Amino acid sequence: MAPFVQTVTGPVEPERLGFTLPHEHTACQLWQIPGRWDYWELTSDEEIVAPELERFREAGGTSLADLTLPGIGRDPARLGRLSERTGLLIIMGTGWYRGAYYPPEARIDRRSVDDLAEVMIREFHDGAEGTGVRPGIIGEIGTDKPWVSAQEERVFRAAGRAARATGMAVTTHAVLSDVGLRQLAILLEERVDPSRVVIGHADSYPSLDYYLEVIERGANVEFDFIGMRFSPVEEHSEPLTLRSILRLLERGHAERILLSHDLCHTMQLKAFGGNGYTYLADVFLPRLREAGVPDEAIRQMTVENPRRILTIG
Repeated sequence: MAPFVQTVTGPVEPERLGFTLPHEHTACQLWQIPGRWDYWELTSDEEIVAPELERFREAGGTSLADLTLPGIGRDPARLGRLSERTGLLIIMGTGWYRGAYYPPEARIDRRSVDDLAEVMIREFHDGAEGTGVRPGIIGEIGTDKPWVSAQEERVFRAAGRAARATGMAVTTHAVLSDVGLRQLAILLEERVDPSRVVIGHADSYPSLDYYLEVIERGANVEFDFIGMRFSPVEEHSEPLTLRSILRLLERGHAERILLSHDLCHTMQLKAFGGNGYTYLADVFLPRLREAGVPDEAIRQMTVENPRRILTIG
């Protein structure tokens, strides 16, 4: 079978993916998880979200990976409607997010690695939740802390086995530490091709040595808090992100960098005063150009790299 990208409306030729956001959400609800009291939500109201996605389309966007997983708001049928309404190619994730947010019905603590892997493999072949909508990437899967818990390791190993069985890439949640190296090590133990692994939220841990070690092991780093403004910390960190990207580009690593926003709260939408899905195109990429980054490097990070990660086969 020829290489393809699995979108929520069916497989497409990889060449159809242009400017792509590889780490986003179009809905996300964390507060309803038992024992969680952080009232965190990105509205699922299609009448609010669709215009935001259309703005990204108007800014030159062609595709977006929605990494919301079961238990925190994944809705395959809704993603299909949004894709048809906006004209965007939307790629859906599969798996389970991280320990604090594992839905009880997933029974992560009572199932084998192979059993968990089979859930992802079955979704890839048959569709998710009885909808026929198939995922095109594994993730975002992650860790709550600067270490990988026993249950999280089980999910990572299952993700690795599902990746090998289906050809899907794996994208991770790794914040405020170098835990991405442990995540990567587990996936490598499961014999996943490291070039098919994206270690996410790199901008939350500004360490060049960390980035270089991820890259030296053959994986990809993703700066996906771009435009995030939950506190002054994020805003003041953006120059560090810009500098980190420039230092990686100077070392010839354009092929291992991905860029995105990780919209995960209603306040990030333009309708509520946030930067929306267009901040990368409108603000951050012009700043890279002003810093001397050539267009071919920007295309590599925003088109070629996500296309490679999302291509199966």
